[in-house]
Amino acid sequence: MSQIALKNQNTAQRPLSQLWQHRWLSVLITVGLVALVGVVVALTMPRGPATAVQALVVMGSSLLVGLVAGLILRSRWAMLLAPAVYIVAVELARLNAVGPTVDAIRLDNTFGILALILGRGFHGLVGLLPMILGIELGVVAARQLRGETAAGSRMRKVGRWLGTAVLALLVLALAVLITMPASTPPILRADGQPLPGNIAELTTIDINGSQQALMIRGYDVNKPILLYLSGGPGQSSLPWPRVLFDDLSHDFILVGWDQRGTGKSYAALDPSTAMTLEQSIADTIEVTNYLRERFSEEKIYLLGESWGTTLAVLAAKQRPDLYYAIIGSGQMVSQRETDRRLYYDVLDYAESIGDSAVTKQMLAYGEPPYQDLYAYVFVMALYEKLYKPYTPPQAYLDKGEQAGLGPWNVLGSEYNFVEKINVFRGFLDTAFILYPQLQEIDFRQDVPRLEVPLYVLDGAAELSARRDLALAWFDQVDAPIKRIFTFENAAHAPAFEHFEVFTQIMTETILPETYSSQ
Repeated sequence: MSQIALKNQNTAQRPLSQLWQHRWLSVLITVGLVALVGVVVALTMPRGPATAVQALVVMGSSLLVGLVAGLILRSRWAMLLAPAVYIVAVELARLNAVGPTVDAIRLDNTFGILALILGRGFHGLVGLLPMILGIELGVVAARQLRGETAAGSRMRKVGRWLGTAVLALLVLALAVLITMPASTPPILRADGQPLPGNIAELTTIDINGSQQALMIRGYDVNKPILLYLSGGPGQSSLPWPRVLFDDLSHDFILVGWDQRGTGKSYAALDPSTAMTLEQSIADTIEVTNYLRERFSEEKIYLLGESWGTTLAVLAAKQRPDLYYAIIGSGQMVSQRETDRRLYYDVLDYAESIGDSAVTKQMLAYGEPPYQDLYAYVFVMALYEKLYKPYTPPQAYLDKGEQAGLGPWNVLGSEYNFVEKINVFRGFLDTAFILYPQLQEIDFRQDVPRLEVPLYVLDGAAELSARRDLALAWFDQVDAPIKRIFTFENAAHAPAFEHFEVFTQIMTETILPETYSSQ
């Protein structure tokens, strides 16, 4: 009698209850194992894998647990059971995590869909794809160990093996993509050889208990330091200053910083770490002290853009002894008052073009601060409609086109594959957590005086809801030196849009007025 026939005969002779006990035991073991892996992943990575190492760990653990599930169940039904259990376990174990990428799914707006794709979608890619491959391999191995022959025609068997091979190649390609490192281009001489005495590096340092990334570039390590604070909160902009401020790097050591919860520092955002305005200020001061100590500088310069201007002013107010000057591009003064004015500006715009849908939506949100945080991104999407007409300089447009950095600079070499995902989800999660904490800030009342020189880059085409407040605060604030530079063809980012003039201002005005006098 053949082995298959003997097995079928033995199976028929066993009580039906024993068969079901054995099957349900296999199911329970599989469910428990997969759930355990999901819980561990969720507790250690509540937002899913946020670094290349974490992504590879998730891929490896998912492949292994899938293999075990396939071996235990010996059925491709595990491809439905195991992923479902994993998803439920992860979602239940990370209920304390907050932010669009882990909150309730929102499909009623573009940013909600983006949060789903970049949060749960990316985690599913690195977690479930290897798990399914593992299950397939486990089922095949289990059947071979038991001497079973797969059912179906030869064509069907070939198709199944081909599908497994394709899946394995996809998982391998994903792993290779994840392992590709990030880098910042070297600084070279005209002959293509390294320039002596320069610095061009990406580094990660401990900032108040979390790992945060810096990009440091300069043609001469003995030059003063300019720390760039990007906008947001939540925005990562490492490649953009590198592209536009290359000339400035001849006279300064230019430092880009991915703040806690952004881009390359996205992994620092989790329920166990602080994400507050006070922590952001403390992080800025800690980064400042790291740079001062490393490059033996008494003080440094702060360049803030948008939210970065808020951070720069508050850091300089708390520790004026650390800074030669602060430079504000797209200066913010009061987020709450700006949002209130924008609310009415959007209503006026909607009325002027007869857009009843926008009017209805804004009235449903009500006057800010908004209860529904997606209202902020709804309004943000309309900024371009509210700016005064202007034409950015051609040099700025050409630089952007030649750099090929893509949306939000995500194609820059400074990001590896996982960090490219983090650029987007960091903006969403960090902004939703931190922005509501900025509602009580108003420099007109809170910062009547600064102990450091203040330089404001003013875009004439800036939104009036921002610009009017910035001009009013600049007029009243008392500072050792204060200057304002107005650019006619600029809006919220004059330092970038007029990068050539900004370089002149830094080297011919700000540097002589501040650094040389120390």
